[in-house]
Amino acid sequence: MQFNAMEKEQFHSVNDIHDEALVDHFRNGKGRRVFMLLQSYPFIFIGTIEDISDDMVVLQVETSQFPALENRQWHVHIHNIEVFYIERSVGPRIPKLKD
Repeated sequence: MQFNAMEKEQFHSVNDIHDEALVDHFRNGKGRRVFMLLQSYPFIFIGTIEDISDDMVVLQVETSQFPALENRQWHVHIHNIEVFYIERSVGPRIPKLKD
């Protein structure tokens, strides 16, 4: 079965749908604490989601494995996030880590 150009524009790939849902999930978590494991350095961030810009999460980092990276705002590309957990009103809390 072949589709014309207009019909093809109506279809979204599974990856597009996944990406949009992930961005929406982070957008709905704005102002909440998040735990992130990244695929590359610096690997771990715990902080508050400040904003979403396209597919970038603006994160106010409170904890990382390197203290020099803490208490700063970081822009994290959503595709670099391997695992994450966003605190909600129901469910476990992300612990406040000290030293």
